[in-house]
Parts: sequence; structure tokens; C-alpha cells
Amino acid sequence: MTPDIPDAATLPPDFNAVTHFIDRHLAQGRGNRVAVVDRSGDTTYGALAERVNRAANLFRGLGLPPHSRVALALLDSVEFPTAFWGALRAGVVPVCLNTRLTTDHYRHILADCRARALVVEASLLPPFTGLLDPLPDLERVLVVGDATPDTSDWAARLAEASPQAETHATHRDDIAFWLYSSGSTGTPKGVLHRHASLYWISELYGQGVLGLTAEDRLFSAAKLFFAYGMGNSMTFPFGVGATAILHDGHPTPEKVLTLLERHQPTLFCGVPTLCSALLGHRERAARPGSLALRLSLTAGEPLPPEVGRRWEARFGTPLIDGVGSTEMLHIFLSNRPDDNAYGTSGRAVPGYRLRLVDAEGQEVPAGEIGELLVQGPSRAECYANQPAKSRATFVDGWTHTGDSYYRDSDGRYRYCGRMDDMFKSGGIWVSPIEVEAALLEHAAVREAAVVPRADNAGNLKPLAVVVLREAEANTALKSELLAFVRQRLESWKAPRWIEIVDALPRTASGKIQRFKLREIDRGAGT
Repeated sequence: MTPDIPDAATLPPDFNAVTHFIDRHLAQGRGNRVAVVDRSGDTTYGALAERVNRAANLFRGLGLPPHSRVALALLDSVEFPTAFWGALRAGVVPVCLNTRLTTDHYRHILADCRARALVVEASLLPPFTGLLDPLPDLERVLVVGDATPDTSDWAARLAEASPQAETHATHRDDIAFWLYSSGSTGTPKGVLHRHASLYWISELYGQGVLGLTAEDRLFSAAKLFFAYGMGNSMTFPFGVGATAILHDGHPTPEKVLTLLERHQPTLFCGVPTLCSALLGHRERAARPGSLALRLSLTAGEPLPPEVGRRWEARFGTPLIDGVGSTEMLHIFLSNRPDDNAYGTSGRAVPGYRLRLVDAEGQEVPAGEIGELLVQGPSRAECYANQPAKSRATFVDGWTHTGDSYYRDSDGRYRYCGRMDDMFKSGGIWVSPIEVEAALLEHAAVREAAVVPRADNAGNLKPLAVVVLREAEANTALKSELLAFVRQRLESWKAPRWIEIVDALPRTASGKIQRFKLREIDRGAGT
């Protein structure tokens, strides 16, 4: 049975998250412990607290009033938590930007959140060039690295600021920060989160499920600007006084292995595609990784069971799969180190409630597919400037995820795909995820995605788009893959067509763009 949702009154009404995640460690004698390892070396909790104070005074010195927004376009380094927590101390609201968006997306986001200031890495500045004048609310741009004539030097301004700062008084339910959705199905949506939400994901998942302590060292391939990466690399380690290992580059398999070997984290947080790539190369398979690793975590997309089993055999520790969302800030449905079933999403994280409902909002019985709804203390307040979308997503205390699931006989949840990805073939529902999992069991397949395609009579049938490991693409292999799936699934679920491509189209956040797969012409693949 899922425990009751924690009472918000557990936290005092007067609560600023920076006090819990930064100041508490100094008060409890952890000032000399390493908080962050990054491109510049080690930063202790004491040194980080001073940087946060300077950042708070910097923002105040810019004339930013409480509750105004400052946009952060930063790579994973100590500058990110410095600016983020500094903003919270000043009562300013940081808006965390995906560092891989286009100029048009940045224009939309900066106008949507009405950011008064922007802190941006010098290497990320080009897409923002020319945005200052057309956006009347954006007054200042501070650059981490080489500033330009019309911007300010972040490091210089930080050094000039006082190392002592007062914490702005905030309520636990005040908006602390904004995140933006990936925009894979339209323009990105601003998601507004409270101060209390940071506390709850740390308590309920970071400690309650992962069992984090101050002795842990976390390395997350997912970046800080994602809700998933923010929890892994900042909220969770800072919640217990542990160490975050930050990497400011692209997490290629080679680089990830090098960082695992160099820094010896106790926890690794990745995504299934990266985990599969780490397992898929002969030379990488012989490298030790982190000998200190006690647990690995994955989220963001379904974990194929075969990848999970291979990971555990390779590294000797479980790979637990979880489900979260930007709207809920982090994972609310998960496997656990002592209760891990590959091929499932596990059970509700203690402190969250789940429901499966049909199109009329009625709960469906065990074994039947329905939309997943979640209720919990880390839920976002709303979408910025989108009241209709907010009303449709956040309903009577429940958040509509748009994901389809069914609950198996053991009470575990099994993912069937996005609600708009599900389709009927011959009048029977087909879960793309189930077909993809079957294809991934074949030794020749590295990645697979399944979408509907109409046959000559206009009936929807499964189309499988496949990326191979090293095998040669040919008609015989396609026939072999079809026969392989038919041995494992009911006939109506087997692909009618298989297209072999070099890579699957993905969003900036790494999610498969299924709408592009539906546009593949017959014979467009190999």
C-alpha cells in the first residue's frame, strides 16, 4: 500500500531551500567536506557557501527585486550551484535553460519568463547574440568566461561582491525556480516549482529510495538543467552533505568511462541509451569503471530488460529504473535496490500516490492499460502563462502524466508508451515499448523504436525503426528480426515493416522524436 503523502506542515512555513541545502552543512560541521568536483578542482561546502553569498549580493547589486527571474544558461560546473542557490538566497527566481536549444527557443523562453538578467557560459553565448535589445525585460547579461563589450564578467562581479549575505525570507510554497519542458511537441513550457519541492525529493527519493549518505559520491550524465540531472547532481548530494562530480562536456561513452575510473563515484545516474552504449563496445567492456560503485540509476526513457541485466552482470551492481517528470521534479515511480524487476517501472516511491484511469477518468483494474496519474508533495505549481494547459494537467491534486501503464499481478507498473503513441492494430492495443523490448533482445539490434504506419487498406500496423550494432543490413536480417519478434509476442504486435537507419532522431534532451519516424517513407531506411 502506498504511504500517505507527507504533510506539508512537516516543514516550517518560513523556509528558504538554501538554508537546508547549503547553510545546514556549515552549522553541522561539514564545511570542509567536498561539495563539488568539477573542471576547476574541488569546492568544499564552506567555499560553496561563500560563493553563494557573493552571488546573492551580485544579484541584489544588479537591482533585481525579489521574485524577479534570472535565466541560467550554464554548463555543469560549480558556477551552476553558485548562481542557483545565490538566486534563492537573494529571493530571485532562477530559470534553468537547456544549453542545446535554438535562438528561437531562447527568445521564446526569455520573453515568456520575463527574465531581468541572464548568466551564460561564453561558449553558449552565440545563440543569445542579438536578443538583448528586442527583449525589454532583459537588462543585464553576465558571461562565465570572456565577456563582450555589451556584457559583464561573471567572475569579476562575483569577486567584487561581499562574502556575507542575508537570506531573503520566503514561504515553503513560494516559487523557487522554473524549469522548461523539452519542447518536443511544441514550444517549451515553463514549469514553476516551490522551495519545499527540493526538500521532498531529497527526503523521499534521494534518501528514502537511494539511501544516500554524506559518504556518497554522485556522478550524473544527465545535466543540471534537467529536472532529473538537478536532483542527481545537486539536490540529492547537497541534501546529505555528499559530493557531486560534475562534467561540463557531452557525456560520450568514452568520457563517462574515463570519469568513472578517475573519480570513483558510488552512484552513477544515466539514461538507458547511454547505458546501452557503455555496454556495446568490445574495448569499453574490458574497462573497470568505478570500483566504488554501489548503485546505478536510469530514467528519462524505458530501460530495456536486457540492458539492465547486462549492466548488472558487467558492473556487479543493480541498475534501477525510475519514472519522473519535469512537472513532479524527479522520480515518483521506481524500482529499488532491494526490489528490482527489469522490464518494470517498479512501485510508487513512498510519499506518492498513483492511479491508472481510462479516457473518462475512471480507474482501470489491474492488468488493464490506463493513463498514469500521480499525486505527491513535489508537484509543480503550474505552467507559466498557460492556464488552460495547467488546468488540464493539474486536476484535483493529481498530475496527468500522459503515460500509459498497466499494473501487473505483483503490483508493479509496466510502461506501455505515451498515450498518444499507443495504437490499435486489428482492433487490439499495441504498446510500442513491448515490441521494442523484444527487438532489443536480438544481438544485432542496438536501438529500436516502433510507431504506427497505415497499410494499403488504411489500417495501422507496427513499423519498427532499428539501429544495428555491427551487423550488415540486408533483407535476410529483416526477415530474421521479424521471425525473432513473432516467437516472443502475439502476431498482431509483430512489425509489419522494419526500416534500418544509422541513428534515431532525438530532441535536445535525448528523447526519441517519434513523429519523425512516422514520416519515414517505405524503403527510406536500408
